[in-house]
Amino acid sequence: MRRATQRLSRRLQAQRAPDGLSLTKISLLGHLARRGPMAAGALATADRLQPQSVTRVLAELEQAGHIERVANPTDRRQRVFSISAAGRAALREDMRWRDEWLASAMRAGLSDAEREVIVAAAAVLERLADSE
Repeated sequence: MRRATQRLSRRLQAQRAPDGLSLTKISLLGHLARRGPMAAGALATADRLQPQSVTRVLAELEQAGHIERVANPTDRRQRVFSISAAGRAALREDMRWRDEWLASAMRAGLSDAEREVIVAAAAVLERLADSE
């Protein structure tokens, strides 16, 4: 299973737009889209990155207008990042390329029954990925 998920992950990464955002930027935007506003440290932990690396990437995303820095509603001394409309659009575009390839590959290479198994397994894999 590990080998299969790694191979599919690499294949999906290869199906990205050639001029798209880096995988790190897409990953950080994805966390913000799914989880809502987050502090830089929480984003670093979520992506298993060094805080210094995240700070640089967040600055680039903010400069490009993909994220916004706002005051933390529970602690005004701290800043959190939220995804902007432009960031959501960039994330959707990145996913569109990969989703189109995956849908096409599934239609061309899998039976109806196999597609149903994949859809059912996806929910289980999501839970597995979220486990500590």
